[in-house]
Amino acid sequence: MSKAIGMVEYKTVSAGVAAADAMVKATEIEIVEAQTVCPGKYIVIITGDLSSVTEAVAVARKNYATQLIGDFVLGNPHEAIFPAIYGTTNIENIDALGILETFDASSIIVAADAAAKTAIVQLIELRLARGMCGKSYLMLTGEVAAVEAAIERAKKSAGDKGMYLDSSIMAHPDQKICRMIL
Repeated sequence: MSKAIGMVEYKTVSAGVAAADAMVKATEIEIVEAQTVCPGKYIVIITGDLSSVTEAVAVARKNYATQLIGDFVLGNPHEAIFPAIYGTTNIENIDALGILETFDASSIIVAADAAAKTAIVQLIELRLARGMCGKSYLMLTGEVAAVEAAIERAKKSAGDKGMYLDSSIMAHPDQKICRMIL
């Protein structure tokens, strides 16, 4: 993906919808996703050229700061981010499994991007606060050493904003677990 992506996450639906409106009015961006997530928060994911995405996120951050939980802009996101969000990745085999959980939705995407760019891993899933009381998680696979490096980098990324919650790495998880995940 050559376009930038950005996201804002709000405590309330009203602030989230108003921020989305301000973002599209401020500059030429495309809304990829705008919806409520648990527990009554609102996320807006946008794409466009880097300067437009940066400007749109800055407008949302400035105008609706009191309800803002988190935000980010990624200028060159890893191509596996959107398939992992939408559950369309095609993973045939899980060698090692890495799982990382955060307190919010915006930091998990940044952590997943960092993980995918750190080592040769495949993102399996990014769950953005749906059915998780506002928490989010990522799952990825690859060789054990690669998964360890990717999860370590993702932990640092999420921890920089104080949003890291927990993580696990399983070398060669049982096939019953793999079938459940895939």
